[in-house]
This record gives sequence, structure tokens and C-alpha cells, in this order.
Amino acid sequence: MDLFVVFQRHVQSVIDELIGEGVLPADVNAASVIVEPPRDAGHGDLSTNAAMVLAKPASQNPRALAEVIAERLARIDIVKSAEVAGPGFINLRIEDDYWPGIVKEILNDPENYGKAELGQNEKLNIEYVSANPTGPMHVGHCRGAVFGDALARLLEFAGYDVTREYYINDAGAQVEVLARSAFLRYREALGEEIGKIPEGLYPGDYLVPLGESLKEAYGDALLAMEEHEWLTLVKQEAIEAMMGLIREDLAALNIHHDVFFSEKTLHENDGAKIRAAIDFLGEQGHIYKGRLDPPKGKLPDDWEDREQTLFKATEFGDDVDRALEKSDGSFTYFAADIAYHKDKFDRGFTHQIDVLGADHGGYIKRLKAALKAISDGKGTLNVQICQLVKLLRDGQELKMSKRAGTFVTLRDVVDEVGVDPVRFMMLMRKNDAPLDFDFAKVTEQSKDNPVFYVQYGHARTHSIFRQAQEIMPGIDPASEELKNVTLDRLTDEGEIGLMRRLAQYPRVVASAAGAQEPHRLAFYLYELASDLHSHWAQGKVAPHLRIIQEGDWELTTNRIALVAAIGAILKSGLSILGVSAPLEMR
Repeated sequence: MDLFVVFQRHVQSVIDELIGEGVLPADVNAASVIVEPPRDAGHGDLSTNAAMVLAKPASQNPRALAEVIAERLARIDIVKSAEVAGPGFINLRIEDDYWPGIVKEILNDPENYGKAELGQNEKLNIEYVSANPTGPMHVGHCRGAVFGDALARLLEFAGYDVTREYYINDAGAQVEVLARSAFLRYREALGEEIGKIPEGLYPGDYLVPLGESLKEAYGDALLAMEEHEWLTLVKQEAIEAMMGLIREDLAALNIHHDVFFSEKTLHENDGAKIRAAIDFLGEQGHIYKGRLDPPKGKLPDDWEDREQTLFKATEFGDDVDRALEKSDGSFTYFAADIAYHKDKFDRGFTHQIDVLGADHGGYIKRLKAALKAISDGKGTLNVQICQLVKLLRDGQELKMSKRAGTFVTLRDVVDEVGVDPVRFMMLMRKNDAPLDFDFAKVTEQSKDNPVFYVQYGHARTHSIFRQAQEIMPGIDPASEELKNVTLDRLTDEGEIGLMRRLAQYPRVVASAAGAQEPHRLAFYLYELASDLHSHWAQGKVAPHLRIIQEGDWELTTNRIALVAAIGAILKSGLSILGVSAPLEMR
């Protein structure tokens, strides 16, 4: 049960009553009324802005209206008090005997507590990572990979039917560069002295095994072929080899996609799928022949002032209309984007999410315009941008360049610090904010290392179970004794504070899923773990607060039940983030 949803309904019931009594106008819009935790926990358990939102359209004083609403809310059985604060906020305090019910609810169904019904099992496609298949993944790709996977897990927990998709950029110029780079390594494998790798090709040693495999597969036969022949063969071999590396890298992060979509398929048969998408837009009146104004600032080398086929992107929220064909008759990259998103829509994905890198911020409006046009406004597209990751070692930034072959691979980082620190730390900042990843910080065992602190919280709950089992055999998180305990001995303010925190979990899940911000869950887990560690430490100072009270098994069982509920929520949240919940840590 989401306490905040329950009180959202209570507030709406009060609003409906006031409309019926003529206190509020019948057409008042309550869409912006929310119930949330107050910014200062000392002000209460819940807060609502109802009076602030409704006062102006009702031509009333906010504080006066707040007093009326607060008086009605105070009549609810579990409300201890309803107080008006500031210009008209209403703060609610809940009776202390309400909170143990949260513990019981968690223990009775730990795997489902907090699940939201936001998605209603609607199909949703998340396309993420989609790194060019030109080499192993570097740490810059890591953030989008972890963010996309955590978002997929979060939205599944919130009730969506999620498909994870990877878009293989296997039709661009970079693939030809890859093939030529691989062919050079093939010649090297045959014994040729290739010297310094020419400018413009990929020099990384990761292509050496590919050169060897080409030698094993073809011997020296490729040397006798015309360029267009060997280029076609080597392209395919190189893409398959690089995608194999990428799949292995993703698996090291516990990331697995349901669909790998090849851009090349859009260009097959003279770009039949792209042409079909353009023709569809034309039938809807969204295509015209015209000229574009030159871009502001320095003109790009490929700028052409000519009449061309344009998409009316400005009619769908973009800043400028967009070209669909180049002067040589080939399609623009954006035309392929349109065809790809139409393909996803035609596969039944009305709701789509694209997770893109920091250099794709300018794509957001055009991609949204494209989906709006090809779906006749029925489709929704949210584009999430993942900002850059700064990798630090001994305070010094590590520079990366795939062309120079000096980049730090994702696998390097995972092998050094482990998958859990990588995943958790990549989610400790909002995805569109820059992130520093410090090798020293993510491996230290302290409160300053969030993943250690949260995992240690879960391990601590099981350490407590093990201690309790020495004097109370059979006590464990899933025991019927814990599920049936009355919990009326949980009266300490620290215990009530922990139960309040547990009650926030469903709201955190729902709000994080609604905003598509998994970092909110990472913050919550850190706060819950911090509350647990602080309360446990209090027992060292005040023996009566210790969880295990020898001679008072009823109180001990009450407290063990609370610990079990905390462990269950830490495990649930870590699972959504794709991070393990260890039973012990050394």
C-alpha cells in the first residue's frame, strides 16, 4: 500500500466535498495537487499543497482554505494532527500505531511490496547503449548501459511490459573504417610489415585477433579479391566480431538485450524501409520540396544550398525542418531514424524511450517530431541523455580516444572494481548531470562509498539474524513467527523513523518510474541504510535499544521483524538497480 496514494485520494475526497458544498467551484482543476513528504521531516509525515493550488481559482485566501481542508483531513482515523504551515501548506502527522502495519505488509509479500501499477502492462521499448560496433565498449558507454538497464528494471517493477533494444549502427562510414582497419590487421597476420597505422584508421590492439581470425577463415584469398569484394566480407566479419565483444562487455555488467536491430536492414533493397517511411509521411502531407536556411555560425563542409526533400519537423515541435535525402540521392541519417522509429511503432511500441550520449542533445526535438508525425500523435518518445563520465585515478583524469587506441574499456573497470560498484555509482547522479568515477572512492569501505554502505546495510540485517538464531533457533526473515508477531513493542522514535522510511518505498518507486530517474531509488536506499546503521549504533550507547534483548523475546522478535523488513526493501531496491544484496561482507 502506498500511503501517499491513499492520502491523495483522501485529499481528493475533501476537494469533492467542498465542491459539493459550494466552497470550491465545480470546474476547479486539482491536477496539480500532490501529497508528498515534507522537506523537513520534523514538520510531519505527509504534506499537501492543495490549498495553495486551489485558492486562486476559488478566489480564496490560501491559509483560510488550508484551515478548512486540514480540519477535514484531521478526522481521518490514522491522522494524529493536521497543521497549516507557511502560506498554506498542510502537514499531516500519522498515529504511531499505524507504522507497524507497514512491516507486516512487507513481510507478508516482500517481493511485491512497492510495485506500482503505473504501466498497466503497456508495451514499452527502451533503446539503450547502441554503441558503434567498432570496438569494445569504453567506460563512456558504461553509464548509458547501466542507466538504460536500471530504467528497464524500474519500469518493469512499475508495471510496464518492457522490451530492451540495441540499435546496431552498421550502415555508416565508421563501419567501412573498421573494415579497412581489420583488413590491415589481416595483412599483418599474414606476415606483412604494416608499420604505423595510417591516420583515420582504428589502431587498437583489439583488432589483432580479428586479423588472425580472417587469416584462419580465408587464408590469403582476400588479397586476390577486388576491393569491393573483400570490403563487403570483412565488414560483416568485423561487425559480428565487435558485436561479440560488446555482448560480452554488457554481460559483464549483467545487461542483456531482447532485440538487436540492424540499421543495415533499413538500407537493404535500395532503402525500401526508409523510402516507405518517407512515402508514408508524404501521404500525410508532412513532406515538401524546399530550401533550408544555412545553419548559424560556421558552415559545415557538407552544407549545400539546394532544393531538397524536407520533413515538416517544425509542425511537430522541432526548430527547423529536416532534410531527408542528400544530393547524391542517398538518405540522410535522420531519414533512417524516422524509418527505425516507425518500425518500432509498427511493432506495437506506442511508448518508446531512447537513451543517448551527451553529444546527441540536438537530436531530441527532431526524434520526437518524427515519432509524433509517423504515429499521428499516438506515440510517445522520451529521450534520455547521459552525460559524460570523468574517470579518475589518484586524482588524475584518464583520457580516452578510441581512434588513438588509448581508451579505458568497460571490462577494465568492471574487472578492477567489480560490477556492483560500477552499476551503483553510475546511478548516484541524475543521468543528465556529469559524473566523476573515482577508482579509490568506489572501493573504500566507508560511508563515503554509497554502494558499500547500502550493501553493508543488507549484510548487517543478516548478521543480526545469525546472532538472533543463536538464542532463538528458527528465526529468519521468512518465518511465520515474524509474519504473525503483533509488533506493538516497536515504540522507540528510531524504530518509528525506520518504519516511516519503509512506508516511502512505494512512492519512491512510483515517482522514480514516472520521472524515469532511477537515481532517486539509489538515494533512497542510501538513506534507508543510513537510518539502519545509525539506529544500530544507538544500541551500543543505549543497551535498551539493542535489537537483541536477551530475556525479552517478545521485544527481540518485534525488532527482528523490523530488521527483516528493512533487509527485504534493501534487497528489492538493489535488485531493481541490478546490484547484488550480499548476506555478509568481509
